[in-house]
Amino acid sequence: MKPDYSTLSRDNIVAFIGDIFDRRGSEEYLGEPVTMAQHMLQGATIAEQNGMPDEIIVGALLHDIGHFTSEFGSYHPDDTEDRHHEDAGAAVLEQFFPSVITDCCRYHVAAKRYLCATKPEYFDRLSAASVHTLELQGGPMSADEVAEFESNPNLKEIVQVRYLDEAGKRPDMETPDFAHFAPMVQRMVDRHLDAG
Repeated sequence: MKPDYSTLSRDNIVAFIGDIFDRRGSEEYLGEPVTMAQHMLQGATIAEQNGMPDEIIVGALLHDIGHFTSEFGSYHPDDTEDRHHEDAGAAVLEQFFPSVITDCCRYHVAAKRYLCATKPEYFDRLSAASVHTLELQGGPMSADEVAEFESNPNLKEIVQVRYLDEAGKRPDMETPDFAHFAPMVQRMVDRHLDAG
């Protein structure tokens, strides 16, 4: 069942996301050797360890939030059609976060298709599960799709989060929990809403 987003505000959005991590973070992640929470926490941790901007850290942390919030449910290896978790996640985030973070969520699937089209060696980085979803998601982009995608002002950040997406699949990696990142997430919300 789809959560009721009408009750969300700047004062409870971070707790709402943290609660999702607590309740559902231990779910399997697409046949990978990590859970959903481990996957997103690893991407954010790698970004933080490498001194990347807060927007990239939070973008990596939240890029797959649609797997939790989507009314379509989560991906399953037997799926024969794409469930568009990236759109479901972005629909929640866009109310509270700057476009760069929302775009890292909305376009991280497109970024995989983009990189497979523009950097053929990128395909070799993909896990078996990622290769399967690539097929469901339309395969590498066409030249026209590449040109359109490259017009996004947040292209660099989207691609960076995509690389973190691939990196965050290590079964032996220790990370802090969501609470470690929560103040940074709140700063992103406050900065965005205050600027509006």
